[in-house]
Amino acid sequence: MRYVLTAAIALAVASPALAQTAPPTEGPITCMLPVAATDTAKTLKQRYGSEAVIEDLPGAEGETYKGLVLFPRAMDRRIEVGFIEDKAATVSGLTLRDTAKTSRWSVAGISIGASLAAVQKANGKPFAVAGFGWDYGGWVTDFKNGALGRMLPGGCSLTVRFGTKKDTPRALSGDGVKVSSDNPALLKLAPVVTEIGVNFAAK
Repeated sequence: MRYVLTAAIALAVASPALAQTAPPTEGPITCMLPVAATDTAKTLKQRYGSEAVIEDLPGAEGETYKGLVLFPRAMDRRIEVGFIEDKAATVSGLTLRDTAKTSRWSVAGISIGASLAAVQKANGKPFAVAGFGWDYGGWVTDFKNGALGRMLPGGCSLTVRFGTKKDTPRALSGDGVKVSSDNPALLKLAPVVTEIGVNFAAK
């Protein structure tokens, strides 16, 4: 037994990578893990190896931008990482999308597929949602001084978008429309979280 333990310790000392904690592959996302504001494409590739791949990612109004994807082959683990001005030297934030029905990641207690009620509970009060059916539809526009509108420990912030596959009433659609999360018509529509963003403060 003593020989086995001694050999294991010697192997760990000889191979520092084995002694380091493996990067997370699921669980709560913070301002430091699995991606930090100090990360670059290079450090993420060093840490995640083949699970970190540069791809064209979807942007606003049909545009695309160069970013890095963690866990590109596992849709429920996928994380999209953006960089300031598309340069791989400075991380701007990360995004979870509904590439699967659920995600193995969560932020501030919410995840992909969460209901209005679940997000309202995490926020501690009702919040405002933009009308659906246009490029910026479904985004939470104001957390109304709730918990999700505050900076997270470590200095990053949260954005949340809702989506629905149902036909949306005109009163809940279009640019300029803002609806409270406790609105009966919105509750009946039952949208779910389709996108979560973690955004780092500009340097």
